[in-house]
Amino acid sequence: MKILSRCGCRKGGHGQRYFRVYGLFGGKKDNDKSDDAPSKAGILGNMQNLYETVKKAQMVVQVEAVKVQKELAAAEFDGYCEGELVKVTLSGNQQPIRTEITEAAMELGPEKLSLLITEAYKDAHQRSVQAMKERMSDLAQSLGMPPGLS
Repeated sequence: MKILSRCGCRKGGHGQRYFRVYGLFGGKKDNDKSDDAPSKAGILGNMQNLYETVKKAQMVVQVEAVKVQKELAAAEFDGYCEGELVKVTLSGNQQPIRTEITEAAMELGPEKLSLLITEAYKDAHQRSVQAMKERMSDLAQSLGMPPGLS
Protein backbone atom coordinates (compact mmCIF):
# COMPACT_ATOMS: atom_id res chain seq x y z
CA MET A 1 0.00 0.00 0.00
CA LYS A 2 1.37 3.41 -0.94
CA ILE A 3 0.59 6.54 1.00
CA LEU A 4 0.20 9.69 -0.97
CA SER A 5 2.96 12.20 -0.47
CA ARG A 6 2.35 14.14 -3.65
CA CYS A 7 0.53 13.44 -6.81
CA GLY A 8 0.71 14.85 -10.29
CA CYS A 9 -2.52 15.07 -12.22
CA ARG A 10 -2.31 15.20 -16.01
CA LYS A 11 -4.85 15.04 -18.72
CA GLY A 12 -4.58 12.10 -21.02
CA GLY A 13 -6.30 11.37 -24.31
CA HIS A 14 -10.13 11.18 -24.62
CA GLY A 15 -10.69 13.53 -21.63
CA GLN A 16 -9.26 11.01 -19.16
CA ARG A 17 -7.05 11.98 -16.25
CA TYR A 18 -4.31 9.91 -14.73
CA PHE A 19 -2.43 10.33 -11.47
CA ARG A 20 1.17 9.72 -10.70
CA VAL A 21 1.57 8.78 -7.01
CA TYR A 22 4.86 8.98 -5.18
CA GLY A 23 5.12 6.72 -2.18
CA LEU A 24 6.11 7.39 1.38
CA PHE A 25 9.54 5.82 0.94
CA GLY A 26 11.95 7.64 -1.30
CA GLY A 27 9.85 9.95 -3.45
CA LYS A 28 10.34 9.96 -7.23
CA LYS A 29 12.68 7.55 -9.00
CA ASP A 30 15.76 9.02 -10.67
CA ASN A 31 14.85 7.83 -14.16
CA ASP A 32 11.60 9.85 -14.10
CA LYS A 33 12.55 13.34 -15.37
CA SER A 34 9.33 15.17 -14.42
CA ASP A 35 9.72 18.55 -12.66
CA ASP A 36 6.71 18.14 -10.34
CA ALA A 37 8.27 15.39 -8.21
CA PRO A 38 9.12 15.73 -4.50
CA SER A 39 12.67 15.62 -3.28
CA LYS A 40 14.56 12.32 -3.29
CA ALA A 41 14.24 12.03 0.48
CA GLY A 42 10.46 12.07 0.44
CA ILE A 43 8.44 12.37 3.62
CA LEU A 44 10.56 9.79 5.42
CA GLY A 45 13.68 11.88 4.95
CA ASN A 46 11.97 14.96 6.33
CA MET A 47 10.68 12.96 9.30
CA GLN A 48 14.18 11.62 9.92
CA ASN A 49 15.57 15.18 9.92
CA LEU A 50 12.86 16.27 12.36
CA TYR A 51 13.58 13.27 14.59
CA GLU A 52 17.31 14.05 14.64
CA THR A 53 16.63 17.72 15.42
CA VAL A 54 14.34 16.78 18.33
CA LYS A 55 16.94 14.32 19.66
CA LYS A 56 19.65 17.00 19.55
CA ALA A 57 17.38 19.46 21.34
CA GLN A 58 16.63 16.88 24.04
CA MET A 59 20.34 16.29 24.58
CA VAL A 60 21.01 20.04 24.88
CA VAL A 61 18.17 20.42 27.38
CA GLN A 62 19.44 17.47 29.45
CA VAL A 63 23.00 18.78 29.52
CA GLU A 64 21.90 22.29 30.44
CA ALA A 65 19.45 21.01 33.09
CA VAL A 66 22.20 18.95 34.74
CA LYS A 67 24.46 22.01 34.72
CA VAL A 68 21.72 24.10 36.37
CA GLN A 69 21.12 21.41 39.00
CA LYS A 70 24.83 21.32 39.85
CA GLU A 71 24.97 25.11 40.11
CA LEU A 72 21.95 25.15 42.41
CA ALA A 73 23.25 22.30 44.57
CA ALA A 74 26.47 24.27 45.14
CA ALA A 75 24.61 27.49 45.97
CA GLU A 76 23.61 28.47 49.50
CA PHE A 77 20.55 30.50 50.48
CA ASP A 78 20.17 32.24 53.82
CA GLY A 79 16.84 32.84 55.47
CA TYR A 80 16.17 35.01 58.49
CA CYS A 81 13.43 35.46 61.01
CA GLU A 82 12.15 38.87 62.00
CA GLY A 83 14.92 40.77 63.72
CA GLU A 84 17.52 38.38 62.28
CA LEU A 85 17.80 36.50 65.56
CA VAL A 86 17.96 33.17 63.69
CA LYS A 87 19.65 32.40 60.36
CA VAL A 88 19.00 29.16 58.44
CA THR A 89 21.11 28.21 55.41
CA LEU A 90 19.80 25.82 52.74
CA SER A 91 21.43 24.44 49.61
CA GLY A 92 19.92 25.12 46.19
CA ASN A 93 18.14 21.78 46.36
CA GLN A 94 16.60 22.73 49.73
CA GLN A 95 18.86 20.64 51.95
CA PRO A 96 19.60 22.21 55.37
CA ILE A 97 23.24 23.23 55.76
CA ARG A 98 23.34 25.11 59.07
CA THR A 99 21.30 27.05 61.60
CA GLU A 100 22.70 29.98 63.56
CA ILE A 101 20.90 31.14 66.69
CA THR A 102 21.84 34.33 68.55
CA GLU A 103 22.02 34.55 72.35
CA ALA A 104 19.05 36.93 72.28
CA ALA A 105 16.93 34.27 70.54
CA MET A 106 17.94 31.65 73.12
CA GLU A 107 16.69 33.88 75.92
CA LEU A 108 13.17 34.03 74.41
CA GLY A 109 12.37 30.48 75.45
CA PRO A 110 11.79 27.23 73.54
CA GLU A 111 8.36 28.00 72.05
CA LYS A 112 9.35 31.40 70.64
CA LEU A 113 12.69 29.99 69.47
CA SER A 114 10.88 27.23 67.59
CA LEU A 115 8.72 29.80 65.81
CA LEU A 116 11.78 31.89 64.89
CA ILE A 117 13.61 28.86 63.47
CA THR A 118 10.55 27.87 61.44
CA GLU A 119 10.22 31.43 60.10
CA ALA A 120 13.89 31.52 59.08
CA TYR A 121 13.64 28.09 57.45
CA LYS A 122 10.60 29.16 55.40
CA ASP A 123 12.43 32.31 54.30
CA ALA A 124 15.50 30.32 53.16
CA HIS A 125 13.29 27.79 51.38
CA GLN A 126 11.37 30.52 49.55
CA ARG A 127 14.63 32.16 48.42
CA SER A 128 15.98 28.82 47.20
CA VAL A 129 12.82 27.98 45.25
CA GLN A 130 12.72 31.47 43.71
CA ALA A 131 16.34 31.14 42.56
CA MET A 132 15.56 27.74 41.02
CA LYS A 133 12.52 29.15 39.16
CA GLU A 134 14.55 32.06 37.83
CA ARG A 135 17.40 29.82 36.69
CA MET A 136 15.05 27.37 34.97
CA SER A 137 13.23 30.26 33.30
CA ASP A 138 16.56 31.58 32.02
CA LEU A 139 17.38 28.12 30.70
CA ALA A 140 14.04 27.84 28.93
CA GLN A 141 14.45 31.26 27.31
CA SER A 142 18.01 30.45 26.20
CA LEU A 143 16.55 27.40 24.43
CA GLY A 144 14.05 29.58 22.58
CA MET A 145 10.95 28.85 24.64
CA PRO A 146 8.57 31.77 25.11
CA PRO A 147 8.53 33.43 28.56
CA GLY A 148 5.99 32.01 30.97
CA LEU A 149 5.96 28.57 29.35
CA SER A 150 8.63 27.09 31.56
